[in-house]
This record gives sequence, structure tokens and C-alpha cells, in this order.
Amino acid sequence: MIILRLALLSLANRKLTALLTILSIAVSVALLLGVEKVRTGARQSFADTISGTGLIVGARGGGLNLLLYSVFRIGNATNNVTWKTYRDIASRPEIDWIVPISLGDSHRGFRVMGTVPEYFKLYHYRHGKALEFASGGPFGDLFDAVIGADVAAQLGYRTGDKIVVAHGLGSVSFVQHDDKPFRVSGVLAKTGTPVDRTVHVSLPAIEAIHVDWQSGARVPGQSVSADEVRRMKLEPKAITAAFIGLKSKLQAFKLQRAINDYPEEPLSAIMPGVALQELWGLVGTAETALAAVSGMVVLTALLGMVTTILTTLNERRREMAILRSVGATPLTILTLLATEAGVLTFLGTALGTLLLYAALILLQPFIDRGYGLHIAIDPPTPEQFAVLAGIVVAGFVAGLLPALRAYRLSLADGMTVRT
Repeated sequence: MIILRLALLSLANRKLTALLTILSIAVSVALLLGVEKVRTGARQSFADTISGTGLIVGARGGGLNLLLYSVFRIGNATNNVTWKTYRDIASRPEIDWIVPISLGDSHRGFRVMGTVPEYFKLYHYRHGKALEFASGGPFGDLFDAVIGADVAAQLGYRTGDKIVVAHGLGSVSFVQHDDKPFRVSGVLAKTGTPVDRTVHVSLPAIEAIHVDWQSGARVPGQSVSADEVRRMKLEPKAITAAFIGLKSKLQAFKLQRAINDYPEEPLSAIMPGVALQELWGLVGTAETALAAVSGMVVLTALLGMVTTILTTLNERRREMAILRSVGATPLTILTLLATEAGVLTFLGTALGTLLLYAALILLQPFIDRGYGLHIAIDPPTPEQFAVLAGIVVAGFVAGLLPALRAYRLSLADGMTVRT
């Protein structure tokens, strides 16, 4: 207890240096915990890209490929699913709801997805959170479009603006459906999912813009106006994939097996949660690098503390000599300096933790709204407490280096006046 009191008095006597050292450690600890929070939040947000969907059905192919093009709008489907097959699957008793999607067109680099109005109610993310409209609403007309938050922000669109869908997936296309422009009927709120980068139109609209097209090009000499298209029966011939909600999760494996063995055409059915975990295993290696970098920052702060103590030792020789002269043993000097290092590390760790949670409380709404990344404000986990305790112990151990140097200083050396 006496050693601790001496350590606190000694640090108070050098308060500016002590405060700077504590601040350095605090910033590094806040960065370490912040990276862990962001890593956990990113992983959870990734896993919550789609929620409440039991199965995703598409043409036969790899499960990851089906997940990538249906949920993340990356890549292309190996084939389409016929409308007859879709209707057949939709009639199965295990299914609570089913939402078809159709991909293949784009708008200025953003994917265009054909779907049904129920999509905006049934598609969920982040533990069952539903899509919300920042402005406008769902389709009210054949040529209405609902755009994601990123589409609106990057292209400057608002409700009522006209947009033209391009054929194919290129960011720049010379083949456009400019004879049938769409009107932005709604802008979705930020979700942090691929929905933000998607232009949504109705399935009949996908059929409408292709009625006078064949093999990726407009049929020569044939032109069907928008007014003429509105009077047609626009039932889809095929879709790209479908999201399925189940009446019971226990029926997932049974329905998945039935779809994979569907006799009419080759299909694949995947569980999005399982596929997302598999995908994260491939792309999540960056989190290890982030943890390593933040760990190096903490190590740098501890080394800075040791350097500071070492550089002040020469100035404190007389202080150590006086302590020795009043009965302090070399072991007492060693313990005193190691305790100072431990106190600095403990205070820096505590301050860093407080700084992180203060920043989270202030910035979480802006991060959630601006980037769609939900960082939970929950207490440190047992593993994080163990890391914080390890940092304090490491600071105490690091303080042994200058403490051992002070231990070796003799009383005569400390009282000698150098000229």
C-alpha cells in the first residue's frame, strides 16, 4: 500500500509526462477495443444481410454462387428457373411465403432487380428488421422503380425522377431500354446491405421492356410503345431465383432435399445462414489483420511508456538515492518503478475503455444511418476483459526493464554530482 502511495505521489510530481503516457495508452486501448467492436459488428451485419428467409432457390450450381448473385448481386446465374417450376414450388405446403426475383439488367453500374411488391414487406435483415422507405413508396405503376439509398445518394435521384434501364450488367451500356423509362416511386432507407445498391422494378416491368427484344438486342423493325405494353398480359417466362419463408424451420431440410431432387429441371436450394457463414470464412481473414494491427498499436504505446520511464531515470537518480538513504532497499526501488508502470497502464486502459464507449454512444446513430453498420453498445465480453487485464499485466512487466536499471544504481552513484 505504501509503494502504491509513493507511486501515485511520484506520478503526480511528473503529472504532464504521466498524463501524456496515460493518453497514449488510452488511445491505443480504445483503438484495440474499437477494432474489435467494428469487427464484431461487421461480422454480425454480414450475417444479418438476409434474415427470416429459410431457403433460396435458383438454377443448379454452387451454393456460394447462388448466394452471391441472389443476395449480393455479384456474378450471374448459370441458368433461369421457369415460371412453371416456380409456381409448382410455391404451391408446396411447407412454404409460408415466396418472393421471386429476376436479374440481368442494370442502371449506371447498379443492378436492376425485378420482383413483386411483397418483397418490401417480406425481405428482412438484421434480426428481422423490415425495409423502410425514406421517401415515396412501392410500385404503383408498371414503370415505377424503387431505388436503394446508395443509388439515390450517388446518382442524386429523388422520387419522381426518370431513369432508363440498360440491357446487361456493364457500368456503361450502349444498349438501353430508353423507349420505356421508369419513374422513381420510392427511395429505401439505408440498410447496409446490397439492397442499398439495387434498383427494384416489378416482374411485369422486366417483361415489358423485353417484349420487342430477342437474344439481347431489339428486334429490327419491331417497336412496342409503353402504352401498348400496358395492355398486354405480362406474365414472366422465367425468374433468376426465389426467397422462401417456411412455416416451420424443421421443414427446411425436407424442402431443400425435395427441391434439389426436383425432376422437371435442375435446381439448387440453399440455407442463407449456412452459406453466409461459409462465405465469411473466405472473406473474413481481414479481421485477423485488423486485430494484429491494433495489437501492435498497444505494444507501441507500452514501448513508449518504457522509453519515457527510462529517459527520466537519469533525472531521478537523486530521488532514488534519497529513498535508499532513508532505508529503502533496492527491491523497494524496483517495485516502485514497476508499480508506476502498472498504474499508468491501468489508468490508460480504464480511460481508453471509457473513451470508446463515449464515442460509441455519440457516433452509433450516425454510423448506423450513414453506413448501415450496427455496432452494439454492450459491456466488454469475458474475453475482452481478459485482454484488458493482459494489457495491464504487460504494462507492469514492461516497467520491470527500467525498474531493473534503477535497481542496479548504487547509493554513491545517485549522490554523485556530475559535471
